[in-house]
Amino acid sequence: MAPITSDLVESMGGSGAHVMCWALAIGADLGNNATALGANVVVIGMAEHKRQSISFWQFTKYGLVVTTVTVTISAAYVWLRYFAHA
Repeated sequence: MAPITSDLVESMGGSGAHVMCWALAIGADLGNNATALGANVVVIGMAEHKRQSISFWQFTKYGLVVTTVTVTISAAYVWLRYFAHA
C-alpha cells in the first residue's frame, strides 16, 4: 500500500513522506486485522484444512484487540514523527 498511498498523496500536492501517506497506509493495512474479511479468509481456510474451526466472531474478538493495539502504536509513531518532533 505504501507506493499507492505515496502516489495518491503526491497527486494531491503533498510529498511522498507526508503524514497523510502514513495515515492512509496504517488505516488500510492495520484495519484489515479486525475482521475475517479479505486476506484473512485464506487463514481461516487453512485452519479449516487442518481441522481447526475459527468462526467469524471468534476471529473478530481477537482481531479487534490486535487492531486496537497496532493502530494505537502506529498513531503514536505518526504523532511523534510528524507533530512532536517536527
